[in-house]
Amino acid sequence: MTDTLSAAEARRIALAAQGFTGSRKIPRRRPFDRALEKLHVLQIDSVNVFARSHYLPVFSRHGAYDQRALDEYLWDSGEFTEYWAHEAAFIPVGDRPLFGWRMRDFEGRYAERIIELRPELDRVRGLLAEDGPQPIRELDSNPRGRRGPWWDWSDTKRAVEILFATGEVVTVGRERFERRYALAADVLPAGALGTVPRADAHRSLVERAACCLGVGTLADLADYHRLKKAEALIAVHALEEEAVLVPVQVEGWSDAAWMHRDAVLPSRVTADALLTPFDPIVWFRPRAERIFNFHYRIEIYTPKEKRRYGYYCLPLMVGGRLVGRLDLKADRARRELIVQAAWEEPGAPGRTAEVAARLLHNAAAWQGLESVSLRGAGNLEIPGSALTDRPGQAPA
Repeated sequence: MTDTLSAAEARRIALAAQGFTGSRKIPRRRPFDRALEKLHVLQIDSVNVFARSHYLPVFSRHGAYDQRALDEYLWDSGEFTEYWAHEAAFIPVGDRPLFGWRMRDFEGRYAERIIELRPELDRVRGLLAEDGPQPIRELDSNPRGRRGPWWDWSDTKRAVEILFATGEVVTVGRERFERRYALAADVLPAGALGTVPRADAHRSLVERAACCLGVGTLADLADYHRLKKAEALIAVHALEEEAVLVPVQVEGWSDAAWMHRDAVLPSRVTADALLTPFDPIVWFRPRAERIFNFHYRIEIYTPKEKRRYGYYCLPLMVGGRLVGRLDLKADRARRELIVQAAWEEPGAPGRTAEVAARLLHNAAAWQGLESVSLRGAGNLEIPGSALTDRPGQAPA
């Protein structure tokens, strides 16, 4: 017999699975584990108009923290590595073998380029073996010379990215967001260099996705780690037979859904938060629309005159519902957080402006900014008086 969930119950399960219930206080011991375990993958993105995307999910769930401490944990603890797990993302280093099948897929996809670039691939391997970790600017043999047809990259850049995709090379840090590369065998533990059979890996990844989502459709479960739906479906059926996934019907959802057997249904969710556009709550846009009735698109690549909401709008959560979006820009020279536009959805609660002002002050303080200014675009009227007080001090 298939269980039935209301739309509100499914929403609360999803938010609980993503860590939006319970205490917002960051524990002193291993402070980032709680958020990172809920996320499993922490997506990386180059846009820095407000803050790098991978910093925001922890802030959204737990409030202000020292970004340097998170950087040190992700890069220096030996517990995480970067790979194409959703998009470019941090993952637990122990889970890297679950993506071995993807590395082999990349080998097939780039087979012709591998032949074409064999001398450059060998040269890069040799440099990394001899000299250790290096950024592309140190590896590049001809940075201002001929550019290939692949994203107009140099041959060295093409070679390094192939080696990264196929698993021979990993990143050991970023400098001004530029990757620093090393041979995987030189820096990863032996257990992270193996592979898991494709079907077993898919089953593990779908189970992890279900843990992170709480409840989801096949498309939701497949998207979390960018699996093909046909392969994800095989994993779903296997997990259903093992009673790891429980089939459910969700009010208003046209597609079949599954809930993880350990999913929690809280009686209420009251979280207020600013989200990155690359938070799992919203990164799969059909799911965000289905769960929150929130139609969301990032408009970075939309021509300015065609943008509806703004260049880099952060979804606004009030009381566990997505009810607005704030287009933010950090003016670090003036130590000012600029709200270029503020929007609220139809039916947003009356306290939306108050919550937005509080979250903006918290975000400004976290980023070391001293003031918040509103440029006036949008339909969310945040009183000027709510934005004039100093936001407080950023964490040390």
